[in-house]
Amino acid sequence: MSNAHDEKPHVASPSLWPIGFAIGIACSLVGLIVSFPVLVVGAVITLVFGVLWVRDLLTARAEAAAVEGAPTERAAAEEPEVPTYDRSVFLSTATIGVGAAIGAVVTLPVLGFAVLPAFQSHDVPEIDLGPLSNFPEGTYVIANYFENPKEGDVSRRTAYVRNNGPTSSGVPSFTILFSRCVHLGCPVQANGPFEGKPISYNAKDQLEVTLQPVLAASFGCPCHGGQYDGEGNRTAGPPVRSMDRFQFAIRNGNLFLQKIFSVGTVEGTGASAQIQRYTRTYPGVHVDGLEQWLYPIPVPGT
Repeated sequence: MSNAHDEKPHVASPSLWPIGFAIGIACSLVGLIVSFPVLVVGAVITLVFGVLWVRDLLTARAEAAAVEGAPTERAAAEEPEVPTYDRSVFLSTATIGVGAAIGAVVTLPVLGFAVLPAFQSHDVPEIDLGPLSNFPEGTYVIANYFENPKEGDVSRRTAYVRNNGPTSSGVPSFTILFSRCVHLGCPVQANGPFEGKPISYNAKDQLEVTLQPVLAASFGCPCHGGQYDGEGNRTAGPPVRSMDRFQFAIRNGNLFLQKIFSVGTVEGTGASAQIQRYTRTYPGVHVDGLEQWLYPIPVPGT
């Protein structure tokens, strides 16, 4: 009777854990772009399948060691078994570890700069545009203001403000359009002449606000020919949606600009308009229709 063992090396049986691990990695990468919940799900899948994969590998290695190096009963009784590690296993593990560390050092900073801005807050401080009497009903007023007083002229912004009068419930209504074209972000101009003289308003802790009434029934972008109607709906040219709008608040008789939001389409006019609101996105990004599936996450604008 021969005690010789089979000469063939012991190979671990095929496993589905690597496939699950790869799916988890892919899901995590997609989650970095799409949304945080998808990222969490991908991380959990990666962790679970990674642990199961490592467990299978360790089990297979332990079985192989038991088959190839199992001592006889007499030898086992005479000498205690001392765990040993093959040099090739150590070298391969060390190589993988060093490679992973180098990859992390190179990849994580780049990934952070590319992905983190999408998850950062882009809120801006409220801007006091002055008393409601500065905005005659039914007329657009060009409001030039500074978003951040510390940054000076580089933070100069423009909004088109129209007092729509009260709603059916008696609440004041305003249409406030952001002046950036939703094609590539060029400054949109009012299609109409100025009316009267500009008004200046100074509020505490902010730079001067200039208000210029204008007879504007529509707006146009001089860069690429984008055209919008009086409600900010696209009427011609390359823009992909309606002009962005401001939220607003009224306190102590003054009008305050708040967050900017994106708009799909606007039905109706003035105080009775029905607005399709979306999270603020970059120019050129669709927010409704079939095209929105090409941009699964609303990318914050600047």
